[in-house]
Amino acid sequence: MEDLQVKLLKKSKKAKLEKFGKTISFLAILLIVLVVIAIFYFVASKGLATFFVDKVNFFDFLFGKEWNPGTLGPDGKPMVGAFPMLAGSFIVTFLSALIATPFAIGAAVFMTEISPKIGTKVLQPVIELLVGIPSVVYGFIGLSVIVPAVRNVFGGSGFGILAGTFVLFVMILPTVTSMTVDALKAVPRHYREASLALGATRWQTIYKVVLRSAIPGILTAVVFGMARAFGEALAIQMVIGNAALLPHNLITPASTLTSVLTMGIGNTIMGTLENNVLWSLALLLLLMSLFFNILTRLIGKKGAMK
Repeated sequence: MEDLQVKLLKKSKKAKLEKFGKTISFLAILLIVLVVIAIFYFVASKGLATFFVDKVNFFDFLFGKEWNPGTLGPDGKPMVGAFPMLAGSFIVTFLSALIATPFAIGAAVFMTEISPKIGTKVLQPVIELLVGIPSVVYGFIGLSVIVPAVRNVFGGSGFGILAGTFVLFVMILPTVTSMTVDALKAVPRHYREASLALGATRWQTIYKVVLRSAIPGILTAVVFGMARAFGEALAIQMVIGNAALLPHNLITPASTLTSVLTMGIGNTIMGTLENNVLWSLALLLLLMSLFFNILTRLIGKKGAMK
């Protein structure tokens, strides 16, 4: 009797394996959390040194229009205004998302509602191929094709916001399209059947039922594409001109947070003002990425509540 009781109370091999698996999963999640916290702490400690060690005014840094950390301005303060880079990043991000969204929705509607067979056999592999192309390839194509085209059509050097917008448009289009396709496929089939049963045409069903039901997913795709565009560095650096000037039009050289970071971070000495302000730009970039992620989750939760 006692032996039977001991056997019943003893943990089975499957129970031990389950406990071992839970422990490994917990340790993996803990490691990911610690790495994220460490990254935030490292970037924040370096970025905030501009304001607490070098005594740079936060508003002068955020809204200043002159960027030349190695020199002092007429008022004796360092010229570390990040507003031109912020403006350049936001302009190319919003313009590329504005152009990519209609194309992505149109392609997704064709792949899911009009011709699913062609969408699955032809367009889906093409989209996956475009997602896998390295950003440096997009940059070279932009440098060889888009910049000369902008120069010939609009004049100027060809480098600027417009060239960067076209490159980012092509880069984020596959991502937005694939996520939009998933959002349209997630709409229940009986929504379409009920609309058609009430006498709606196929286009009325697509516009008034399918697309409206998929709005949270489409918005999530657009925000995700904007997050990628905002954080893109190499491709945009090759076509935007890398001039730390406030953009007055779309065809003059400009710069973004990422382009200034990639050019300058390896040419400064750790602990100097020139290096600290670049870490401050990196902190702004990290905060904007966090903002896009939070916005994506909020949109997803709003869609799940409906």
